[in-house]
Amino acid sequence: MICMATISTTKAQVYKSEEPLAHTYSIVARDAKTGEMAVGVQSHWFSVGTSVPWAEAGVGVVATQSFTNKSFGPRGLALLKEGKSPEQALAILLADDPGKEVRQVAILDAQGRVAVHTGKQCVRYAGHTTGQNFSVQANMMLTDKVWPAMAKSFERSEGQPLAERVLLAMQAAEREGGDIRGKQSAAMVVVPAKATGQIWNDKTIDLRVDDHAKPLDELARLLKVYRAYEHMNKGDLAVEKGQMQQAMQEYGKAEAMFPENLEMKYWHAITLANNKQVEEATKLLREVYKKDDNWRELTSRLPEVGLLTVNKKDLEKLLQVK
Repeated sequence: MICMATISTTKAQVYKSEEPLAHTYSIVARDAKTGEMAVGVQSHWFSVGTSVPWAEAGVGVVATQSFTNKSFGPRGLALLKEGKSPEQALAILLADDPGKEVRQVAILDAQGRVAVHTGKQCVRYAGHTTGQNFSVQANMMLTDKVWPAMAKSFERSEGQPLAERVLLAMQAAEREGGDIRGKQSAAMVVVPAKATGQIWNDKTIDLRVDDHAKPLDELARLLKVYRAYEHMNKGDLAVEKGQMQQAMQEYGKAEAMFPENLEMKYWHAITLANNKQVEEATKLLREVYKKDDNWRELTSRLPEVGLLTVNKKDLEKLLQVK
């Protein structure tokens, strides 16, 4: 257990249950072409994704860390929605915060403007670097090379998807030693340039690794899974449009990324069956059933809810695959 004393110069209690010790490195960034915005963070602290990253489509993103003031997230976004610039929002947040010298916070808006604060009493090594459409910030790092490496990585990765660029920046931080305490959790949030009015649909990517020996490796794996399911979704859309060749290409890409994923193989097979390609469907189902026969039972339940629309004879073929 880490014990912390009161910092007399700020007259602020350094640790409270509502202010986690999220000493960490993070990046807030925007894709100049798509307008997407993202926050990426890694820390040697449990479940950093519940404290540091905040994002709202069409508005902006916030990373609040060090001795974290979580209110800076929702309050910062609200100020941006009111029309404040990141600099103005940051000034307002810090103005009435007695613990501002132990805070680190970065704000980026939908125009790509950034503002960042590293308090004078953030634990060494601590600092930040800003650039066009991004800010990287870190505290309690092993060396002072961490955030410059993040900035360089982000700038050099232009042209790649925003989520991958954010991940690359964090991996660059880790190569320079990262958090002096090690690593435990990581998170990434990506939101689109414009809000849809449906806030439940306005996070393009929302990934968290709460407790892991290698959180960035696990975050990278989850991002790959997300990309694979993007192909599955594109395949489903192609099926709806009657574009079967395109659908099969998308399903194939997903399965190539995760060949052991039974879910992907299974629904690929069901889609084939629904499009009268029963023989092709049985080949995939054979692989699935062999590894877990519960999928066979699921197949028997799909017709009653309209998810499998084959005739009785073809249903028997699908169920009797050996």
